[in-house]
Amino acid sequence: MLDRTRKENEKLLSQVMKDIKENEVRFISLQFVDILGIVKSVTVPVTQLEDCVKNGKWFDGSSVEGFTRIAESDMFLLPDLSTYKIIPWEDKSGNYGARIICWVCMPDGEPFEGDPRYVLAKAMQEAEDLGYSFNTGPELEFFLFKKDDSGKLSPLPHDNGGYFDFSTDEASEVRKDMVVALEKMGIEVETSHHEVAAGQHEIDFKYDTALKTADNALTFKYTLKAIAQKHGLYATFMPKPIFGINGSGMHVHQSLFTKDGHNAFVDQSDKHGLSKLAKQFIAGQLHHARALSAIIAPTVNSYKRLVPGYEAPVYIGWGQVNRSALIRIPRISKGVITSTRIELRCPDPSCNPYLAFAAMLKAGLDGIKRELTPPEPAEENLYHLDTDQRNAMDLKSLPGSLGEALDELKKSSLLKAALGEHVYDHFIKAKTQEWDEYRTYVSAWELDRYLPIM
Repeated sequence: MLDRTRKENEKLLSQVMKDIKENEVRFISLQFVDILGIVKSVTVPVTQLEDCVKNGKWFDGSSVEGFTRIAESDMFLLPDLSTYKIIPWEDKSGNYGARIICWVCMPDGEPFEGDPRYVLAKAMQEAEDLGYSFNTGPELEFFLFKKDDSGKLSPLPHDNGGYFDFSTDEASEVRKDMVVALEKMGIEVETSHHEVAAGQHEIDFKYDTALKTADNALTFKYTLKAIAQKHGLYATFMPKPIFGINGSGMHVHQSLFTKDGHNAFVDQSDKHGLSKLAKQFIAGQLHHARALSAIIAPTVNSYKRLVPGYEAPVYIGWGQVNRSALIRIPRISKGVITSTRIELRCPDPSCNPYLAFAAMLKAGLDGIKRELTPPEPAEENLYHLDTDQRNAMDLKSLPGSLGEALDELKKSSLLKAALGEHVYDHFIKAKTQEWDEYRTYVSAWELDRYLPIM
C-alpha cells in the first residue's frame, strides 16, 4: 500500500499545492494514531510539504504508546495526500492549517508493523485477495457536557432532551455547526439527532471502505470536540459517563462487495435477505465475540455500558429486528438490495477504529473460510429470558469486565494474527496495566459504602 500511496501522491501533489496557495494555508498537521487510537500530529510549515511527500518526515517513535523502543526510535511519516483537508475551524489570520493522515514507516522505508492504519490495510488486503472489499459504517454516539462552576470537566448534560426530541434539544444548533464542519472535512453526513439520554447525541455519516471510514471516524471525533469547545461545551465519547442512563455505543454496519460492485451479503431468496456467505461472516463474529470485546470495547468503562437494560447488547446472538442481539440485520428500503448489511452493536467509540475494523473483518473472514454456521436467529428480547431459557438456547454472554475480555483475547490466535505480534503485545500490556490500576484503586463508592460501617 505504500507504493500505491507514493504513486497517488505524485498525481495529487500539484493539485494540493495549488489548493494550499489559493487558501493561504500556512501549516500542515501530519497525523497518525497510536495503538489506543489517540491522534498524534507533527506540524510542519507548508514549505516543507513537498520534501515530506518525497522523503517522509522523521520523528521519535519511542515517545508514542506502543511504538518503538528508545534504542530504535527513528521513524518517519509518509503523507497520504488523498486525506488532505483544510481544517475549517482554524483562524485564517496567519495560522490557517490543513491536515494529512500519514503512514508510519521504519527507517528502511518498510511499513511499521505497529501502525494501526497498516494493521487494517493488511486485513483488507486479505479480503481483497479473496475477491472482496470491506465496507463499514459506524454510528458514533456522544455526550455534550457543560463545565462546572470552577471550569473543570464534569458530567453535566447540556440539555434535558430525549430520543429525537426537538423542543427540549438545546444542542440542535451545535449539531448543525458540527455537521457543517464535518462536511468541510470531506465527511458526508446522513442524519443528526438527539439520542436517548439527556445531553446525548448522534451524527451518522455515509459508509465507505473500512480504511476510509476509520480515517473518518477519527476525524469525526476531534472535529466534534473542536466545535463543542467553540460553544463552551465538552464532547466526550466515553462509553458510560453517567450511572443509570444509556451509554454511548458505536454500532458498526458491515458488508462485503465483490470486485464487480455486487453486494456479497445479498440473497433475495433467503427469508432474511442474506447470502450463505453473510451468515458465515456472522457466525465468525459470533464465534470470536468474547475475544473481540477487548478490542472493540477496550476500556474499563466500556463494561459499565455493556449491561442489560440500556439498549447495549450482552448476549451473543443475532436477529432481524432484535436490538437486544449482538448482531442485527437492519431493514432496507424496498428495491435497494445493495444496502443489505449486518450491524454489530457491541463496539463503543472509545475503540481504535483501525484495530476494531481489522479484528471484525478477520473474525468474519474466519467464519467464511471455515464455513461456520450461525445459530438460529433470536427475535425475542434476550434481556427477558431467564437463565434456563438462555442455557437451552446455548446463549453465551460477553465478558463482564475488561479483565475478563483480556483473558479471552490472550486465548485467540486469530486476533493475535489480526493485530500482528507487535500491536498485540503492546495492546495487551497497556490494557492489563489499565485493568490492574482500576482493580486496585479504592473508589469513592467503596469509601461511602464501607467506611461508616466497618
